[in-house]
Amino acid sequence: MKQLPIKNLKELNILDIQYLVGELKTISLKYRCALREIETKFAILNDEYKSVHSHNPIEHMKSRIKTPESILEKLQRKGLPVTAEGAGELTDIAGIRVVCSFLSDVYEIADSIISQNDLTLIRKSDYIKNPKPHGYRSLHLIVSVPVFFSSKVENVPVEIQLRTVSMDTWASLEHKLRYKYNGEMPDDISDMLLSCADITSNLDDKMMSAHDRLFA
Repeated sequence: MKQLPIKNLKELNILDIQYLVGELKTISLKYRCALREIETKFAILNDEYKSVHSHNPIEHMKSRIKTPESILEKLQRKGLPVTAEGAGELTDIAGIRVVCSFLSDVYEIADSIISQNDLTLIRKSDYIKNPKPHGYRSLHLIVSVPVFFSSKVENVPVEIQLRTVSMDTWASLEHKLRYKYNGEMPDDISDMLLSCADITSNLDDKMMSAHDRLFA
């Protein structure tokens, strides 16, 4: 991908934009393949738990790949080169959200996935034990996935977000509200959302206590 000397994407003409979007669509192949590998690993883990332990820890999964336009905007926002090399600095182009039943499932599934010897853990961020100031909770993993093509192997980063059902509900609704206000939430609404985050945290703790009593 050629480097374009820009400070703002609005400075690009339509041909440059089309060129960059085309290049990013080409490199997105490896991210789609990496996501497929990760999805299969989680599906196998869930099948194993259902078969061996009579328990399915994963409620559902949702994967996504950033659009070329979103990648371009993030490169510019982070001050990275608008090139294939610059895009390679991003670790969240491919992402998967894994929603678990109980808090213990989040950590158990996370430990299972990062212990697989063909994956390399790049970064772990625990926003459950250390929630973000506005109330967001989730366990984030960045792993490197080997993708085997016909003539080469590429190690591709994938972002994994693991959370409980209540965390996912809060995050989904918070995102919709924040989008409505273009990220600038009124203080009273922010306070209300933080209070709701505390309620979901309490819910997870109570459900975990019930789980421990029933399955002790």
